[in-house]
Amino acid sequence: MSPKNLKWIFLCLLALVWGSSFILIKKGLVGLTALQVGSLRSVFAALFLLLIGVRSLKKIKGKQWKWIAFSGFFGTFFPAYLFSFAETEIDSAIVSILNSTTPLLSMLVGIFMFEAAFIRTKFIGVLVGLAGTVALILSGAAVNPNQNYWYSLLVILASLFYGFNANVIKKHLQSIPALAITTGNFMVIAIPALIVLATTGFFSTEVLKAPDVQLSLLFVAVLGIVGTGAALVVFNKLIQISDPVFSTSVTYLVPIVALGWGVLDGENFTLLQLFSGLLILLGVLIVNKKAKKL
Repeated sequence: MSPKNLKWIFLCLLALVWGSSFILIKKGLVGLTALQVGSLRSVFAALFLLLIGVRSLKKIKGKQWKWIAFSGFFGTFFPAYLFSFAETEIDSAIVSILNSTTPLLSMLVGIFMFEAAFIRTKFIGVLVGLAGTVALILSGAAVNPNQNYWYSLLVILASLFYGFNANVIKKHLQSIPALAITTGNFMVIAIPALIVLATTGFFSTEVLKAPDVQLSLLFVAVLGIVGTGAALVVFNKLIQISDPVFSTSVTYLVPIVALGWGVLDGENFTLLQLFSGLLILLGVLIVNKKAKKL
């Protein structure tokens, strides 16, 4: 299959998987803390990837490990905690829409840090998307006064980290197989994740026997193995056969899936929030539109 067709299949598959990740985080937080969900997500993914990808690590050369480490921390480790903490205060559907700023931030990172070309149309898209982000945060705070929408900034920060990661993979890790990149990422972050997990008291017998903890562990296991480990292999491959802006535009479709799960789970969502979310997606569409360079 040609890369042109394959990239669209990967995009839709990732949207389905990652769109379901936000509700899995929410369910994981029922019996676990945000630190535990973030840590376990990385640990489960690491175990899965080491089983299937350990042989691929020989594809990584010595000098490339610094970029593998950067990608691991900024593409997975830090965002896993940021999203978990955000969902302790904000509905999962809102978090998924805020995550749609990733392509916008990816473009800005590319311009300011990776010497990508400045294109006026794309910059307008960034402004439209950011306007939608502000509107979504303000409207959400009005509809849900009991939720702390300052936690929205954690999602924006995680999206910024994703933007850095996408550009680093495209510029410095293009020649490495996607499985090797992802497995290397988790080799680097597995130990730090276990250390953070140990500090939470997770390994005590009393905690592990709690019914809520066991059910939450199941949700986080699915999140880590499918929503993080397997999905990141696909995502890294998608970056290699397309570009950082197209690959991060998976966030076009992710909110649709996440919103469906959120509504089924009883989350409140208004027309004003829907309009704000569509404004963000419009900005992303403009960013991905082809235009002539200035």
